[in-house]
Amino acid sequence: MNLKKKYLRLFESRFLLNFNLFFHKIFKEKDIGSLNLDFGDKPSREFITQSIIDKKNFKSYLEIGCRDDDLFSKINCRKKIGVDPVSGGTLRMTSDNFFIKNSEKFDCIFIDGLHKYHQVKKDIINSLSSLNPDGIVLLHDCLPDDIFKQAIPRCKKHWNGDVWKSIVEFRTNPEVDVYTCYADQGIGVIFNRKNRNLLKIDKKDFSNLKFKDYFYNYKSWMNVISFDKLIKIVDL
Repeated sequence: MNLKKKYLRLFESRFLLNFNLFFHKIFKEKDIGSLNLDFGDKPSREFITQSIIDKKNFKSYLEIGCRDDDLFSKINCRKKIGVDPVSGGTLRMTSDNFFIKNSEKFDCIFIDGLHKYHQVKKDIINSLSSLNPDGIVLLHDCLPDDIFKQAIPRCKKHWNGDVWKSIVEFRTNPEVDVYTCYADQGIGVIFNRKNRNLLKIDKKDFSNLKFKDYFYNYKSWMNVISFDKLIKIVDL
């Protein structure tokens, strides 16, 4: 790509983000402030993932959404597969296409693909179907700090999307045990075992959850725990 095209695409990207931000401020939910989440002194997703792999002596690792291999390249595991339609990993395809063709089981699966509720929900369901009995599913970007960092369509460079909605939904599922580690933009953790802290919400369509509900209930809805507590419950 020549320099002119590069700057044109950069301008178009910034213009679209600014347009979407204006759209959200005028027509969508009103800004109710920031949660002031501070991940500065918390463990990175690389450290958390590797710690779990080492503690459980996992042998196989699948990553959905590799981008620039920021995580994938740092993970040490006997077998690694990375899936991304654009860059990084080992397989160039969408997660949907991968799971359609996949017949393998994995010990640890890290989801960091398209940060939209409906896709994240599909990725979780497919990952649980591809998980070994004692395996663990991890998800990135589960704790947005303000309304614009989770807005759809995207309106901020630093963007979590509405991954949080899928975590809330699976917290209501009695067949899986779900937590959110307070680290690195929020790391969702799903164990394929009975739910030990079932969330009860009278909601049929979780895509319609509002940010204000998350804002006032995120600690209980997301089942937020520290990294130290996560490591303690990994073997429970």
